[in-house]
Amino acid sequence: MHARLDAAVNNMAHGLCMYDRDDRLVVCNAAYRSMYGLSEDDTRAGTTIRKLVERRRAVGTFQGDYAARIAEVRQAVDRGRPSRFVSELSNGRVIAMTVSTLRDGGWVSVHEDITERTRAEKRIAHLARHDPLTDLANRLLFRERMDEVIARLETNGDSFAVMIFDIDLFKSVNDSLGHSGGDALLEAVAERLRRSAAPTDTLGRIGGDEFAVIQTARPDPRAAATALAETLLQELRAPYDIEGKRIVIGISIGIAVAPDDGREPSQILKSADLALYRAKADGRGCFRFFEPAMDADVRLQREFEFELREALVRQEFEIHYQPIVDIATARPCAVEALVRWRHPHHGLIPPDKFIPVAEEIGLIIPLGEWILGAACRTAVAWPDDIRLAVNLSAVQFRSGTLVDVVRSALRSSGLPATRLELEITESVLLQKDQDSIAVLHELAGLGVRIVLDDFGTGYSSLSYLQLFPFSKIKIDKSFVAEMSSRSDCAAIVSTIINLAKALDMGTTAEGVETQEQAELLRAAGCREAQGWLFGRPGPPSALVLDRPAEPAQATQTPVRINRIVAAAR
Repeated sequence: MHARLDAAVNNMAHGLCMYDRDDRLVVCNAAYRSMYGLSEDDTRAGTTIRKLVERRRAVGTFQGDYAARIAEVRQAVDRGRPSRFVSELSNGRVIAMTVSTLRDGGWVSVHEDITERTRAEKRIAHLARHDPLTDLANRLLFRERMDEVIARLETNGDSFAVMIFDIDLFKSVNDSLGHSGGDALLEAVAERLRRSAAPTDTLGRIGGDEFAVIQTARPDPRAAATALAETLLQELRAPYDIEGKRIVIGISIGIAVAPDDGREPSQILKSADLALYRAKADGRGCFRFFEPAMDADVRLQREFEFELREALVRQEFEIHYQPIVDIATARPCAVEALVRWRHPHHGLIPPDKFIPVAEEIGLIIPLGEWILGAACRTAVAWPDDIRLAVNLSAVQFRSGTLVDVVRSALRSSGLPATRLELEITESVLLQKDQDSIAVLHELAGLGVRIVLDDFGTGYSSLSYLQLFPFSKIKIDKSFVAEMSSRSDCAAIVSTIINLAKALDMGTTAEGVETQEQAELLRAAGCREAQGWLFGRPGPPSALVLDRPAEPAQATQTPVRINRIVAAAR
């Protein structure tokens, strides 16, 4: 019987010790000796608990004050209720000891290795408060840290700053890289953020590409936030190497300082968000501190967005047309379709005031489809030698339906594909996305002409000419406007024209307003021109296509709408 009991005790998974009422060892199993690195000689019957713990300390499997621990165990035994103690060994193992009292005054301790369970619980607790991709604080932990710094603010008056930033145009970058590339970029951004921030700062990822920072322990939180924001703008826009691709991004930052900009977490975060909106409205790639006027601007923004959505339903959009002329004869050879919004209170609003907002809220997809269809139906009645030019947004390329939309517009209107020119800007090719280039080839396969607009204003326009055989290049009006007064602008225009000739591409100069500009362009070999000298945008009834174009009258845009759309962007 004794042999069976001994076999059972020594094959237990947990360590087991039994002591008499004088705290002397009666039984000790093999699992206990293995757990604490003890020999059979160390655990002979009659060994006192004090001597046993001293031996554990000698072999490095007990940490802390052993006399205090023995006293705690003795108190638990005297109370006569099971008690549990958890300790961490020097080797990192975590042991849970349960003490139970026997009727004769002796007691039993059971020792369980809970290392893996403890680690799993810590991992679960960590994941509950950290972003799994970047390991930064998630929204839950960020709010908890906000509560902590607000409590210090109320107690000690310690001011702090909160900044929020996101990646400019991240969706287009993510679409071009794919989700794995987008995730890799976010991880790289998080790593640079760690290197730039102080150890006392709380760093969080609180949205898809939205990051946040709480800055504490600063005598001047505004100055500290300015310094960090300037560092982040510089560090985060340095090139990234993501899956073999060189990626350059920008960020926009909004900053709020407590208590001036709020004393509640929601109010502080809202203030930082409003400052972020202002940074984007001011051109992106910058930081802005919260100002009270921003709240009113956001209300204007929401109103503007709502009215813009309703405008399509209410048929408030209309298309104006501007002639593009053969520069040698001044006779129209093409017409560009330009959308206008006839606002019920603000009058006629030009596209640069609302198209960026339409792109941000997704309205550009149905609006672009309407523009293309309506313009094609109008152009089909023009002489056969007059082409129609329509602008496309980069957002339309990401929709996945652009080719079908163009095909449908041509088929339903009866306009020959060879008379349609689709104008794109370099934003379509910003990341040299193969999907966008494939869409361009599909469109060209329909027979339409693809034109690169605003050429010369981007970062790498020359490289774009290698990606796709454009039918034509449009020379940006900023160069045309100053070519008669600045030799560098004249040289740029001349170079673009010669480059286009070498690549068998046409050229159209935009923004031609004077006869002198037209003469200079003609002398440089430019084929086509567009601008107020040859006609301002107007309704289709105002087009004159059978003789040389004449200047049109200017239209005024109400001043108040500029403030509204600034807030909306």
